[in-house]
Amino acid sequence: MREIVLDTETTGFDPKTGDRMVEIGAVELFNHMPTGRTYHQYINPQRDMPEGAFAVHGLSEEFLKDYPVFADIADAFLEFIGDAKLVIHNASFDVPFLNAELGWCKRRQIPMDQSIDTLLIARKKFPGAGNSLDALCRRFGIDNSHRTLHGALLDSEILAEVYLELIGGRQPDLVLGGGGSQTSDTTQNEDWRPRPRPEALPSRITEEERAAHQAFVEKLGASALWSKLA
Repeated sequence: MREIVLDTETTGFDPKTGDRMVEIGAVELFNHMPTGRTYHQYINPQRDMPEGAFAVHGLSEEFLKDYPVFADIADAFLEFIGDAKLVIHNASFDVPFLNAELGWCKRRQIPMDQSIDTLLIARKKFPGAGNSLDALCRRFGIDNSHRTLHGALLDSEILAEVYLELIGGRQPDLVLGGGGSQTSDTTQNEDWRPRPRPEALPSRITEEERAAHQAFVEKLGASALWSKLA
């Protein structure tokens, strides 16, 4: 099962009022395990950067002006995510923003049901508690001390750890033993099941021990359990 843990940074809260996407970061998981494949892209929003947004992610208009616009990276982004489930913290924000950008350059839309919203999972699991990414890092003991500013790739890497904790760590798909791929598909992992030995191991009981045990059983009488099982 392939999943993409994804985060974005933007110029604001609403693409309908002119806000644009400025960064996308994503981490690939396969059967709930990081594969090492990532996607990261800064994007030129072709507009100014509001002070409030700059305070969150530190990406200035000057820094972003030499990066490609979204239309130039849309195909590579869609190819990377494919039809994988998108693990997003607050998908109701990121997915509509992505679809706005994709719509402006006439690319396919991302269905909302392609996303897994970790914010909704956290709210259901910890009702009434703080469920921001930082709060969940504190809850699960995940080190995010290097997160001084929001960054899409860093946040997606942190979110991948949080997501695995929310669904019970890496245990659901963990397969012990060397070699072989880690997968929950039982048709590919039949060999892990124990089988009878082709030849029984030799007995470790000596003849003296066997004779002593027999003598002990005989002393117990015919009604003893050992006598009935012999």
